[in-house]
Amino acid sequence: MKKTLYSGAALLALVAGAAQAQDLSGQQLTIAGPWIGADQEMVEQVLAVFEEKTGADVRYVGSDSFEQQIVIDAEAGSAPNIAVFPQPGLAADMAKRGFLSPLPEGTEQWVLDNYAAGQSWVDLGSYAGPDGNKALYGFFYKVDLKSLVWYVPENFEDAGYEVPTTMEELKALTEQIVADGETPWCIGLGSGGATGWPATDWVEDMMLRTQPPEVYDGWVSNEVKFDDPRVVAAIDEFGWFARNDAFVSGGAGAVASTDFRDSPKGLFTSPPQCYMHRQASFIPAFFPEGTVVGEDADFFYFPAYAEKDLGQPVLGAGTLWAITSASPVADAFIEFLETPEAHEAWMSQKGFLTPHKGVDKSKFGDPTTAAMNEILLGATTFRFDGSDLMPGGVGAGSFWTGMVDYAGGEPAADVAKSIQESWDALK
Repeated sequence: MKKTLYSGAALLALVAGAAQAQDLSGQQLTIAGPWIGADQEMVEQVLAVFEEKTGADVRYVGSDSFEQQIVIDAEAGSAPNIAVFPQPGLAADMAKRGFLSPLPEGTEQWVLDNYAAGQSWVDLGSYAGPDGNKALYGFFYKVDLKSLVWYVPENFEDAGYEVPTTMEELKALTEQIVADGETPWCIGLGSGGATGWPATDWVEDMMLRTQPPEVYDGWVSNEVKFDDPRVVAAIDEFGWFARNDAFVSGGAGAVASTDFRDSPKGLFTSPPQCYMHRQASFIPAFFPEGTVVGEDADFFYFPAYAEKDLGQPVLGAGTLWAITSASPVADAFIEFLETPEAHEAWMSQKGFLTPHKGVDKSKFGDPTTAAMNEILLGATTFRFDGSDLMPGGVGAGSFWTGMVDYAGGEPAADVAKSIQESWDALK
């Protein structure tokens, strides 16, 4: 049964304006992914565009236990044609086991030509197959952005502060705010059983701003050890902001105990308890009710060092689409994901960022998302959240707890050594 497109004129126009693709009438395409609820409704609008263009019958199944289910289905020989992976790690494991098919010929070159920081996306989607040879298995579609600093424009205006465009300027602004008798930052690492994870994002961003991308990659794979001096230095870069009593609302001692959901609230007090808060694109969900992003609160790119000449790196996450049961209709769908309308169909709704340089940016459903996407398109390097790529016992274990210890005053070198020892214990 054909899905009904929402009445949104943008989606209908995409179908009407798109070139007719190959006729796939009578062919079924099965897709499994992590999206349920409102996200499932939005992705199904994208799939409806593909159906309208090709005549294919697309069946999407969403699950909050996708990661477990896709492995079960693959091992049973009943995998869907396409699977949507929230993280590259599982896709890499499945490629190695022979459960994924390489993407159609020409896909890699298309990504290099059409995605901002194209090589980054090829690297993130390329894995060793059963024969040990690398191939492109994952097509990234729908990206999340983490390298953001949130602030209240009115507070900046009242104090005469300008948005910094380099890390040198950001540090100078931090010191200027203190000199003015104010507190520059709100930072909170609390998150129940996951306490500490916000600090891992800080360290990952600092790794990308102090070291070339290949060092970041080596760190994530542990070819560069956690107690390597370059990693220790990145931890101390985070500490420059978080371990100075004058820099943080409540003092350095409050960093580990403040819940990350509560930490941005200091931006909105009168007078402000802080002027800046570094957090991913989702954080407005925890702003005071009625806050309008773009007016009451805004964001800027967490900047890179001008002196280090490492470009404009961006930290984030995203979903990759892979072929788990090869068929001509699966290849046709990957080719559909290369079209601007495949991206614009979700852009016109909400919560969608894309590195596709060829999209019509006027199709974004809101100006906030459009502004975030400009940061993504300006990236020279994109790297996936490092802790999500590390073994669970490290990325969601000792790295978290180690950052809490560090925020509490433990030396970076000691914390890094402890994290490395936990990684060694897994081998």
